[in-house]
Amino acid sequence: MTRKTTLLAGALLAGALALTACSDDSVASHMDSMDSGSAESTSTSASEDAAFNDADVTFAQGMIPHHQQAIEMAQMASERAQDPRVLDLASRIEAAQQPEIDTLTGWLKEWGAEDDGMGGMDHGGMDHGGGMMSEEDMNALMAASGAEFDRLFLEQMIEHHTGAVEMATTEAGEGQNTEALEMANDIRDTQNGEIAEMRQLLTELGG
Repeated sequence: MTRKTTLLAGALLAGALALTACSDDSVASHMDSMDSGSAESTSTSASEDAAFNDADVTFAQGMIPHHQQAIEMAQMASERAQDPRVLDLASRIEAAQQPEIDTLTGWLKEWGAEDDGMGGMDHGGMDHGGGMMSEEDMNALMAASGAEFDRLFLEQMIEHHTGAVEMATTEAGEGQNTEALEMANDIRDTQNGEIAEMRQLLTELGG
Protein backbone atom coordinates (compact mmCIF):
# COMPACT_ATOMS: atom_id res chain seq x y z
CA MET A 1 0.00 0.00 0.00
CA THR A 2 1.40 3.40 -0.97
CA ARG A 3 1.75 6.26 1.48
CA LYS A 4 -0.95 8.19 -0.42
CA THR A 5 -3.37 5.27 -0.14
CA THR A 6 -2.62 4.88 3.55
CA LEU A 7 -3.34 8.54 4.23
CA LEU A 8 -6.61 8.35 2.30
CA ALA A 9 -7.73 5.28 4.25
CA GLY A 10 -6.88 6.99 7.51
CA ALA A 11 -8.87 10.05 6.57
CA LEU A 12 -11.89 7.95 5.64
CA LEU A 13 -11.71 6.04 8.95
CA ALA A 14 -11.48 9.25 10.96
CA GLY A 15 -14.49 10.63 9.13
CA ALA A 16 -16.49 7.50 9.81
CA LEU A 17 -15.63 7.62 13.50
CA ALA A 18 -16.65 11.27 13.67
CA LEU A 19 -19.99 10.50 12.03
CA THR A 20 -20.57 7.64 14.46
CA ALA A 21 -19.83 9.88 17.44
CA CYS A 22 -22.21 12.53 16.14
CA SER A 23 -24.88 9.90 15.59
CA ASP A 24 -24.42 8.54 19.12
CA ASP A 25 -24.68 12.04 20.57
CA SER A 26 -27.84 12.67 18.57
CA VAL A 27 -29.43 9.41 19.76
CA ALA A 28 -28.45 10.12 23.37
CA SER A 29 -29.85 13.63 23.13
CA HIS A 30 -33.08 12.29 21.63
CA MET A 31 -33.40 9.65 24.37
CA ASP A 32 -32.78 12.26 27.07
CA SER A 33 -35.49 14.41 25.54
CA MET A 34 -37.90 11.46 25.47
CA ASP A 35 -37.13 10.58 29.10
CA SER A 36 -37.66 14.17 30.17
CA GLY A 37 -40.94 14.38 28.29
CA SER A 38 -42.13 11.11 29.79
CA ALA A 39 -41.27 12.26 33.31
CA GLU A 40 -43.07 15.55 32.79
CA SER A 41 -46.11 13.72 31.40
CA THR A 42 -46.18 11.33 34.37
CA SER A 43 -45.83 14.22 36.81
CA THR A 44 -48.65 16.14 35.11
CA SER A 45 -50.90 13.07 35.13
CA ALA A 46 -50.26 12.44 38.83
CA SER A 47 -50.94 16.09 39.60
CA GLU A 48 -54.24 15.97 37.73
CA ASP A 49 -55.29 12.80 39.57
CA ALA A 50 -54.51 14.38 42.95
CA ALA A 51 -56.35 17.63 42.22
CA PHE A 52 -59.52 18.29 44.22
CA ASN A 53 -62.18 20.95 44.67
CA ASP A 54 -64.75 22.03 47.25
CA ALA A 55 -67.25 19.42 46.05
CA ASP A 56 -64.74 16.64 46.81
CA VAL A 57 -64.20 17.98 50.33
CA THR A 58 -67.94 18.30 50.96
CA PHE A 59 -68.47 14.76 49.67
CA ALA A 60 -65.86 13.31 52.04
CA GLN A 61 -67.01 15.36 55.03
CA GLY A 62 -70.62 14.33 54.49
CA MET A 63 -70.10 10.69 53.59
CA ILE A 64 -67.99 9.87 56.66
CA PRO A 65 -70.77 10.45 59.25
CA HIS A 66 -73.31 9.02 56.82
CA HIS A 67 -71.36 5.76 56.63
CA GLN A 68 -70.77 5.79 60.38
CA GLN A 69 -74.50 5.86 61.03
CA ALA A 70 -75.10 3.07 58.51
CA ILE A 71 -72.53 0.95 60.35
CA GLU A 72 -74.20 1.72 63.67
CA MET A 73 -77.52 0.54 62.24
CA ALA A 74 -75.90 -2.57 60.75
CA GLN A 75 -74.35 -3.47 64.09
CA MET A 76 -77.79 -3.32 65.72
CA ALA A 77 -78.92 -5.93 63.21
CA SER A 78 -76.38 -8.44 64.47
CA GLU A 79 -78.22 -8.50 67.82
CA ARG A 80 -81.83 -7.77 66.88
CA ALA A 81 -82.54 -9.00 63.35
CA GLN A 82 -84.48 -12.19 62.76
CA ASP A 83 -84.31 -12.84 59.02
CA PRO A 84 -80.92 -14.22 57.88
CA ARG A 85 -81.15 -12.10 54.72
CA VAL A 86 -81.28 -8.95 56.82
CA LEU A 87 -78.29 -10.17 58.81
CA ASP A 88 -76.38 -10.85 55.60
CA LEU A 89 -77.20 -7.43 54.18
CA ALA A 90 -76.15 -5.69 57.38
CA SER A 91 -72.86 -7.59 57.38
CA ARG A 92 -72.14 -6.53 53.80
CA ILE A 93 -72.95 -2.90 54.54
CA GLU A 94 -70.52 -2.81 57.46
CA ALA A 95 -67.78 -4.60 55.52
CA ALA A 96 -68.05 -2.20 52.57
CA GLN A 97 -68.40 1.09 54.37
CA GLN A 98 -65.71 0.96 57.07
CA PRO A 99 -62.86 0.83 54.51
CA GLU A 100 -64.48 3.74 52.67
CA ILE A 101 -64.55 5.76 55.89
CA ASP A 102 -60.82 5.12 56.32
CA THR A 103 -60.14 6.22 52.74
CA LEU A 104 -62.29 9.35 53.02
CA THR A 105 -60.57 10.31 56.28
CA GLY A 106 -57.19 9.92 54.61
CA TRP A 107 -58.21 12.17 51.74
CA LEU A 108 -59.29 14.95 54.08
CA LYS A 109 -55.87 14.82 55.76
CA GLU A 110 -54.11 14.94 52.38
CA TRP A 111 -56.24 17.89 51.30
CA GLY A 112 -55.67 19.78 54.55
CA ALA A 113 -59.41 19.78 55.22
CA GLU A 114 -61.05 19.07 58.55
CA ASP A 115 -63.38 16.17 59.26
CA ASP A 116 -66.20 18.32 60.59
CA GLY A 117 -68.07 15.42 62.15
CA MET A 118 -71.51 15.47 60.63
CA GLY A 119 -70.77 17.30 57.39
CA GLY A 120 -73.64 19.68 58.02
CA MET A 121 -76.00 16.90 59.17
CA ASP A 122 -77.56 16.77 62.61
CA HIS A 123 -77.60 13.20 63.88
CA GLY A 124 -79.12 14.18 67.19
CA GLY A 125 -81.89 16.36 65.83
CA MET A 126 -84.64 15.98 63.30
CA ASP A 127 -82.60 16.92 60.25
CA HIS A 128 -82.83 14.09 57.71
CA GLY A 129 -80.35 15.64 55.30
CA GLY A 130 -78.74 13.00 53.14
CA GLY A 131 -81.16 10.38 54.44
CA MET A 132 -79.67 10.52 57.94
CA MET A 133 -81.79 9.09 60.72
CA SER A 134 -82.78 11.32 63.63
CA GLU A 135 -82.13 10.41 67.26
CA GLU A 136 -85.78 9.40 67.52
CA ASP A 137 -85.40 7.09 64.52
CA MET A 138 -82.31 5.46 65.98
CA ASN A 139 -83.99 4.96 69.36
CA ALA A 140 -86.97 3.32 67.68
CA LEU A 141 -84.68 0.94 65.80
CA MET A 142 -82.77 0.12 68.96
CA ALA A 143 -86.00 -0.69 70.79
CA ALA A 144 -87.25 -3.06 68.07
CA SER A 145 -86.42 -6.73 67.68
CA GLY A 146 -87.26 -9.75 65.55
CA ALA A 147 -89.60 -9.22 62.60
CA GLU A 148 -90.38 -5.67 63.72
CA PHE A 149 -86.69 -4.81 63.66
CA ASP A 150 -86.26 -6.34 60.20
CA ARG A 151 -89.06 -4.23 58.75
CA LEU A 152 -87.93 -1.00 60.42
CA PHE A 153 -84.28 -1.60 59.54
CA LEU A 154 -85.14 -2.07 55.87
CA GLU A 155 -87.37 1.00 55.76
CA GLN A 156 -84.75 3.19 57.40
CA MET A 157 -81.84 1.82 55.41
CA ILE A 158 -83.68 2.38 52.12
CA GLU A 159 -84.06 6.05 53.07
CA HIS A 160 -80.46 6.16 54.27
CA HIS A 161 -79.12 4.62 51.05
CA THR A 162 -81.24 6.97 48.95
CA GLY A 163 -79.52 9.90 50.64
CA ALA A 164 -76.09 8.39 49.96
CA VAL A 165 -76.95 7.90 46.30
CA GLU A 166 -77.97 11.56 46.04
CA MET A 167 -74.70 12.66 47.66
CA ALA A 168 -72.69 10.41 45.34
CA THR A 169 -74.57 11.71 42.30
CA THR A 170 -73.75 15.29 43.30
CA GLU A 171 -70.07 14.37 43.66
CA ALA A 172 -70.07 12.61 40.28
CA GLY A 173 -71.37 15.77 38.64
CA GLU A 174 -69.40 18.41 40.52
CA GLY A 175 -66.27 16.73 41.94
CA GLN A 176 -62.77 16.83 40.47
CA ASN A 177 -60.61 14.28 42.29
CA THR A 178 -60.25 11.10 40.24
CA GLU A 179 -60.36 8.69 43.19
CA ALA A 180 -63.28 10.49 44.83
CA LEU A 181 -65.24 10.32 41.59
CA GLU A 182 -64.55 6.59 41.34
CA MET A 183 -65.77 6.05 44.90
CA ALA A 184 -68.89 8.11 44.24
CA ASN A 185 -69.75 5.96 41.25
CA ASP A 186 -69.09 2.77 43.24
CA ILE A 187 -71.32 3.97 46.08
CA ARG A 188 -74.08 4.90 43.68
CA ASP A 189 -73.99 1.54 41.89
CA THR A 190 -73.68 -0.57 45.05
CA GLN A 191 -76.33 1.21 47.06
CA ASN A 192 -78.82 1.40 44.19
CA GLY A 193 -78.49 -2.37 43.97
CA GLU A 194 -79.01 -2.74 47.71
CA ILE A 195 -82.05 -0.45 47.61
CA ALA A 196 -83.66 -2.75 45.04
CA GLU A 197 -82.72 -5.76 47.18
CA MET A 198 -84.20 -4.21 50.33
CA ARG A 199 -87.43 -3.20 48.62
CA GLN A 200 -87.91 -6.75 47.38
CA LEU A 201 -87.13 -8.16 50.81
CA LEU A 202 -89.49 -5.70 52.49
CA THR A 203 -92.27 -6.81 50.13
CA GLU A 204 -91.60 -10.46 50.95
CA LEU A 205 -91.71 -9.69 54.66
CA GLY A 206 -95.06 -7.96 54.24
CA GLY A 207 -93.74 -4.47 54.86
